[in-house]
Amino acid sequence: MNILEKAKKYHSLEKEEIVALLKSSDKSLFIGADEVREKYKGNEVHLRGLIEFSNICKRTCKYCGLRGENLKLERYRLSCNEIVDFAKKGASYGYKTVVLQSGEDNHFSCDDICKIVREIKNLNIAVTLSLGEKTYEEYQAYKLAGADRYLLRIETTDENLYKELHPKMSLENRKQCLDNLKKIGYETGSGCLVGLPGQTIESLADDILYFKDKDFDMIGVGPFIPNPNTPLANYEGGDFWLAIRVMAIIRLLLPDINIPATTAMETLNPNGRIIALQSGANVVMPNITEGDYRRKYEIYPGKICVGDTPKHCRQCISSKILSIGRTISNSYGFRSD
Repeated sequence: MNILEKAKKYHSLEKEEIVALLKSSDKSLFIGADEVREKYKGNEVHLRGLIEFSNICKRTCKYCGLRGENLKLERYRLSCNEIVDFAKKGASYGYKTVVLQSGEDNHFSCDDICKIVREIKNLNIAVTLSLGEKTYEEYQAYKLAGADRYLLRIETTDENLYKELHPKMSLENRKQCLDNLKKIGYETGSGCLVGLPGQTIESLADDILYFKDKDFDMIGVGPFIPNPNTPLANYEGGDFWLAIRVMAIIRLLLPDINIPATTAMETLNPNGRIIALQSGANVVMPNITEGDYRRKYEIYPGKICVGDTPKHCRQCISSKILSIGRTISNSYGFRSD
């Protein structure tokens, strides 16, 4: 039995087997991942409306355009009412989940976030939060307010690389936050960047094994895209196909989780999200933030759809999904659905 067949049958691989798949150019990996996706998740694609409500961040992560030391970025912050208003519009477009994402902005108190969550839950939609590292008590309060999911990408499990890229942050604390989220009862999402300076294939294999060990409910994989206003401006970006390979292996090892076709993939490849959906992904997160805020939330350059309206984004991605024989889900898209 070859490595791919083993992964499809047992959903388990050793590190050296993952490394071999990552180094291979055999496209059968993508076909195998797509087969596993169809078996465990069906042909429905879950659309989740993304609201990027603040690009203000206290962190200084070296790869991210939102880093606090980037003085060239025009900052913004939505009001609590604006966030809820965007969520209402998202619900009217048919989204069953909204994702509230921001930099680590201390302006919003725990009570603010809880109030926002409660108001959005009144719309009968699921709420995913992506607000960075918080205390156990804050995570617990958000959950009690009604938050369903929390996304906290680890980006890399390589301790030396994490330390280099995340000044004044701790990999141990990041992992503790993820453990806290699972303990509290969130559907917990994480993920990694592919192609970071100094990252190895072996390091990526360790990331995949960490995701498998923790049994996260959602994993997002994106290629590293250098931002000109960061310390990594002059480094080479990540490889699109390697990012797809990482994503496909994650599908093989965690067959029933939710995996997004990320926007960054389409920034590198015009058909990136469709290729991802045909290689194991089953979620897309169209941006439902309105106006010029889309352009200002510039984690990396060349971000797609910054000039589009939320309505156009919904129609565009829906037509692409239907064109490959998939359907749009009407469920909330929990892992157990």
